[in-house]
Amino acid sequence: MTFEPATRPGTGPLRHDALFYRTDDDYVTGVRSFVRAGLVAGEPVLIAVPGLRLDLLRTALGGGTELRFVDMAREGRNPGWIIPGVLHAFVEEHAPARVRVVGEPVWPGRSAQAYPRCVQHEALINIALAGRPVSLLCPYDAVRLDVEVIADAASTHPFLIRDGDRQPSAGYGHPENVVDSFNQPFPTPPPSASTLFFESSGLSGMRAMVAALAHQAGLDREQVDDLRVAANEIATNAVVHSGRPAVARVWLDDDGLVCEITGSSVLTDRLAGRLPPSPVSDSGRGLLLVNYLCDLVQVHTDNTSTTVRLHMHRRAEPATGTAPTLGS
Repeated sequence: MTFEPATRPGTGPLRHDALFYRTDDDYVTGVRSFVRAGLVAGEPVLIAVPGLRLDLLRTALGGGTELRFVDMAREGRNPGWIIPGVLHAFVEEHAPARVRVVGEPVWPGRSAQAYPRCVQHEALINIALAGRPVSLLCPYDAVRLDVEVIADAASTHPFLIRDGDRQPSAGYGHPENVVDSFNQPFPTPPPSASTLFFESSGLSGMRAMVAALAHQAGLDREQVDDLRVAANEIATNAVVHSGRPAVARVWLDDDGLVCEITGSSVLTDRLAGRLPPSPVSDSGRGLLLVNYLCDLVQVHTDNTSTTVRLHMHRRAEPATGTAPTLGS
């Protein structure tokens, strides 16, 4: 997959800017200016930011029906779901009209485990939405986030905004190169991990192991079912595509449960699971569904294998939401 834009990224239909803010006033001023420009132009506006930032913007912008607010900490808890479930869904809903989105996928307190997938997400926007009529503003806390995070934001956004001044990013890199630079091997699973080598005939045993340990981890019934489905999707792909045995490792962590599956097939499509497949396609729905079901999905691939880690976190209250439409 090669990204060769006809024009400089950020000057075509897709506008993907990073807003570096230092105070709440900076944050509100930058977002409000962006949103108001969209409203004046008659563009639908989506605001997808986490937690207290959502409350801050609701107060500053008002709650008119022309604005849609989404809690990124919930809907974007798995960075792999942001493009298909938040951005692409909004673009398709209003196509062919131009839309405007405030999206904050990285914030102070975002887990270190999720961060590499966040950077890959930001880079992949430049491929997944290339040529689409979208103006996307991504706020970054320039005070509380590490300097490395700010540098990564500069590498994934063609234009940067500081103090109201929009300038091309000197650090912008080709999206594929950024994605590949974060394709790093995972830390070794703990010695306590339960391990199962399996072939296609052993999928039921793998599902049983995952379900039993999910119960032990304190996940609720819906989460147990979701993780079992997600693990089965990844495990099936691992043994069917390669025709060789695969290995599942499952362990409890502080948040809940981690299920890791390694197979001999090699995942080459950087956008796999990030965009809905064509309605006439017979494939491409599995990883999309997995991204929807899990709290975090990590992927590492090399020349001989692919490893997928599925994270499911304990929750204090039942989750709500609408299941994705995987065929559109």
